[in-house]
Amino acid sequence: MLLSLNIKNVVLIDQLLIEFKSGLCVLTGETGAGKSVLLDSLGLALGVRAESSLVRDGADSAHVTAAFQISENHQAHALLQDADIIAEDDVLLLRRVVSKSGKSRAYINDQPVSVSLLKAVGDTLVEIHGQFETQGLLNPATHRAMLDEYAKIDGSSLSALWDAWKDQQQALVEMERLSSRAREEEEYLRFSLEDLEQLDPKVGEEDELSALRERMKHKEAVLDGLNAAAAHLGQDHDPVQQAWGALDRIAERAGEALSPALEALSRASSEIAEAASIIANVSSDMQDGEYNLEEIDERLYAIRMQARKHQCGADDLPAMRDELAQRLMKITNADSDIITLRKACEAARESYVKGALAAREKREAVASKLNDLVQKELAPLKLEKAKFFTQVSVLDEVEWSAHGMDQVRFLVATNPGSAPGPIHKIASGGEMSRFMLALKVIIAQEGSTHSFIFDEVDTGIGGATADAVGERLSRLADSKQVLVVTHAPQVAARADYHWVVQKGGNDERVTTNIIPLHTREERAEEIARMLAGADITPEARAAAKKLIDAA
Repeated sequence: MLLSLNIKNVVLIDQLLIEFKSGLCVLTGETGAGKSVLLDSLGLALGVRAESSLVRDGADSAHVTAAFQISENHQAHALLQDADIIAEDDVLLLRRVVSKSGKSRAYINDQPVSVSLLKAVGDTLVEIHGQFETQGLLNPATHRAMLDEYAKIDGSSLSALWDAWKDQQQALVEMERLSSRAREEEEYLRFSLEDLEQLDPKVGEEDELSALRERMKHKEAVLDGLNAAAAHLGQDHDPVQQAWGALDRIAERAGEALSPALEALSRASSEIAEAASIIANVSSDMQDGEYNLEEIDERLYAIRMQARKHQCGADDLPAMRDELAQRLMKITNADSDIITLRKACEAARESYVKGALAAREKREAVASKLNDLVQKELAPLKLEKAKFFTQVSVLDEVEWSAHGMDQVRFLVATNPGSAPGPIHKIASGGEMSRFMLALKVIIAQEGSTHSFIFDEVDTGIGGATADAVGERLSRLADSKQVLVVTHAPQVAARADYHWVVQKGGNDERVTTNIIPLHTREERAEEIARMLAGADITPEARAAAKKLIDAA
C-alpha cells in the first residue's frame, strides 16, 4: 500500500507531503491545478523515464520519495534479495533524484540502485491506469497475464518445465554438433593416436635425451676425462686412505680429539668411492650403451615433431595421447549418448506439454467464468449492447513459450450483430476505460497488486454511467487501495478519503498545493464546485450532499 508521497521541486510543486490511506482515495481539482504532476511525481519514484522539464524552474534537481507498506511474502522481496538489498521492516522507500540536465539517480531504502531495478520493484507495488494508457487492454501481449492472474496459474512451475525442456534441447543440439564435428576428424584422431602410442613419449624424456646427446657429441673428450678421473681415483697410494690409516694408529693415544677427523676422512673415502662408481657407469654407458648419436637425434626429432603437431610441450605428449583416446571413445559412444539425450529431451517436452495443457484447460474454464462476470458489469457502465469474449487459441509449436502453448486475447463486439474483434481496435477511448474497469474489479480480487491508480478514467461520461464507475471503484477499494484522479462528482462522492489539488501563489511564484478534506461540509463544497463550476448555487450544494449520502 502507498503510505506517502514526498515531492520537492517538481514543476509547480515546491515542497509537498501527501499521506495516503487504504480504501478509495480521491483527488479532485480544477483543470491545470497540477493533478497530473502528482502522478508524474509518483511515476518518477516508480522508475518511469525522467525528463528535465519536470524540475521546477530555479531548482537544480527534483526529489520524489514514495513510501510503501509491503507484506512479508510480497514479491518485491525476491527482487531486493537478488540485489542484496535488505528490507528490515515492512516499509519500502523508493526515491528518485532528477537533475536539471535530465540525469537521474535511484534509491531503494536509501541504497543506490539502477533505474531498471527501481522500475521492476515499482511494477510489483502499483498498477496505473489512464484513459490513454499504452498498457493493459491496449497491448494484447498483456491479456494472457491478466487471465492467468485471475486463474491463479502458477507461472513459475510451467516456466521451469519450459527451461528444463530447452536445456535438454540445447544439450542435444550441442552433442549432435560435437558428434558431427568429431566424426569429420575421427580418421585424423585415430592416426594421431597410433603415432603417439607407437612413439610412447615419457615426461622428461626430451631433457634426458638432450643431455645424453651433448655427451655423445663430445664422446672422445668426455671418455678421456672420465678415464683420467678414474685413474686419479684408482691410484694405489690414496692420500685419504693413507691419512686415515696414520690417524687410526694413534687414535687410542690421542683420545676423542681425533674422532671428528676420522669420521670426516671416512665420509670422504665413501664419497670418492661413489664418485668412482658413477664415473665408471657413465663411461660404460657411453662405450656400451644402447643409444648412439644418430638414434638419439632421430628420437628427439620425432618427439619434437609430435609436440609441434599438437601445439604442446614435449612433456605434454603423454597427456595428449590420453586426451585423443578419450575423444575417440566419445565418438564411439556418441550414438548412445545422443539416443539418451533424445529420450531425455522428449521426456522434458512431454512434461512441458502436460503442464501447458493443464494451464490451457484452466484458462478455458476461467475464461468462460470471466466472460460471464465481465458481461454483468457492462450494462451499468452503459455498455449493455457490448459483448465481451476471452479467446484462448492454440499456437504453433514455434510460438510456444515459458507461458504455455496458448494465445489469449480479449475480444469485444460493441454493436449487436457485429463480429467480435480485438478490444484495442474495436473499443473507443471511453469504452476502453470502462471495459478495463469492469475487468479490474473482477481480476484484482485475485491479484497480488495492492495499490491501483486510475487517472481520469471517467473522462467523457456522466450521470448514471459515472455513478456506476464510482460504485465499481468503491467496490474494488473494499480489498485494495485505489487512488483516483477524477472530474466526476459521482466518483468523488464515494471517496473514503478526499484531497483537493489547488494552484496558489502570486504572479511571480505559482505553486501547487494539496488540501485534505476532513468534514462532510468540506467534501460537499468541493463536489458542489464539480457540479456547478465557479458559481456554486444552493442547489449544487444540496445535490452534492445528496450524492454523498447516497454513496
